[in-house]
Amino acid sequence: MADRLVFLAGIVQLGISAVSLALPRLLGWREQIAKLDGLLRCVFWTYAGYIVATNVCCGLLSILAASWLTDGTPLARAVCAYIATYWGARTLLQVSSYHRHTPQGVGYRVGEAAATGAFAFCAAVYASVAFGVLS
Repeated sequence: MADRLVFLAGIVQLGISAVSLALPRLLGWREQIAKLDGLLRCVFWTYAGYIVATNVCCGLLSILAASWLTDGTPLARAVCAYIATYWGARTLLQVSSYHRHTPQGVGYRVGEAAATGAFAFCAAVYASVAFGVLS
């Protein structure tokens, strides 16, 4: 059961990564970021790249090595704890900060709800594996 949920969480993370590629266009990043100082603009794009790379790597790891992540070894639990912390923090940021700044419109609200659900799902799956609730 745990390996199936980790596999599914991997697919969810790759989905989040794919959707995030559309965010610059949907949210007008090019126009907004053009207003920033050159260094700050570079830092922003670097951080965005690292976030997408982390999501893709965690997703691929979960799809390709779900059984290793759920085998109960200290390393597997540590990796799952890291991924749970990553998505748990992202969930908290979503509900505490991002929610107030989401553009108006049904599409944006549905997207925000789906994103929050996906973040929370990933956090719950990896935390459950890390703490031995799922095996």
